[in-house]
Amino acid sequence: GAPDPTAGASIDDDNCWHLDEEQVQEQVKLFLSQGGYHGSGKQLNLLFAKVREMLKMRDSNGARMLTLITEQFMADPRLSLWTQQGTAMTDKYRQLWDELGALWMCIVLNPHCKLEQKSSWLKQLKKWNSVDVCPWEDGNHGNELPNLTNALPQGANANQENMGQCKSLEHQHLPAHKFLEEGESYLTLAVEVALIGLGQQRIMPDGLYAQEKVCRNEEQLISKLQEVELDDTLVKIFRKQAVFLLEAGPYSGLGEVIHQDSVPMHAFAKYLFTCLLPHDAELAYKSALRAMRLLVLESMAPLGDTSHPHHIASVVPNRYPRWFTLSHIESQQCELASTMLTAAKGDVQRLETVLESIRKNIHSSSHIFKLAQDAFKIATLMDSLPDITLLKVSLELGLQTVPTAALSLLSSNPALHKL
Repeated sequence: GAPDPTAGASIDDDNCWHLDEEQVQEQVKLFLSQGGYHGSGKQLNLLFAKVREMLKMRDSNGARMLTLITEQFMADPRLSLWTQQGTAMTDKYRQLWDELGALWMCIVLNPHCKLEQKSSWLKQLKKWNSVDVCPWEDGNHGNELPNLTNALPQGANANQENMGQCKSLEHQHLPAHKFLEEGESYLTLAVEVALIGLGQQRIMPDGLYAQEKVCRNEEQLISKLQEVELDDTLVKIFRKQAVFLLEAGPYSGLGEVIHQDSVPMHAFAKYLFTCLLPHDAELAYKSALRAMRLLVLESMAPLGDTSHPHHIASVVPNRYPRWFTLSHIESQQCELASTMLTAAKGDVQRLETVLESIRKNIHSSSHIFKLAQDAFKIATLMDSLPDITLLKVSLELGLQTVPTAALSLLSSNPALHKL
């Protein structure tokens, strides 16, 4: 492998590294010239890891090293070639740009940096952004066609309704002495920040890649949270954040009023529901039911007041094509509903509330029929007597889709005839 472009500090230096700038530039240039082959990608990942290590040690050379890497990426001749040919960059290359962006975010959000440093970095970032060949988050070209065949799984694997190279760390409470509230730790603070981020209201971006990235990042963050074992302290934080998100204003994705193009909260709410259910069922259901909304489809469906059909017609063509990940989102919505149905087995009032939410918010016949099948399976689990209330929910959902679905359910279980 190539030698380390950074060398350890001397005894008299505090968190300071020597940076071989020419070597950093040559390593990145070599990677770009080889198109990411011949093991050069490993060297670039080592450089990224080194930047993270330097940032962790509050070494100002981390920002300088990332500047050198970014400059080489900006000078890549393929950027101009792709722009001239109207060709999209490869997913692998685009993920490297994502890594650059993530590292710059760590730098500019560092609370220990001086204002003049941040001002300097902002000036440099704006300068790079003004260059014509600088890639956009959604891709440089508007003519990219959505190829959704296994798009999300591929994207999720590719990024591993880098991670794999790091050893899994044991999550534990480390005391944060400088914080005000007693009992807080870095773990509790990290979990709370993650919940705040996941629950923020945000507008769905326009491009296919950016929409896939929204789903991918959310799923990765939830996956990391699932590694944390909840104790009493963390359960209190979940309750606190759930209440806050439900009562908050426009910054919350679970607030009463959200923008019709807001990114849905289905995946996050499913995780929140499963965590809260054993400790506060009322709050768990309230959060999950609020998250069932999918306003982008409600604006298209001629529900309620149909006195202005021209308005509905004018909305549909403009919004619908931009949600390239809509089928994935509807699947997440369906999973959230199925999770609530499973948990509500035996509770008539809960089941009726969930059924009403499904009727109101799910617009896909195939997903409604899937929920009818799920309800039937849940109702007839084990050797015990079937849950008549859940069977009734299954029948009503079947009737909501097509008559043949209901007939299929009726014929499969004689108990439904009594309903």
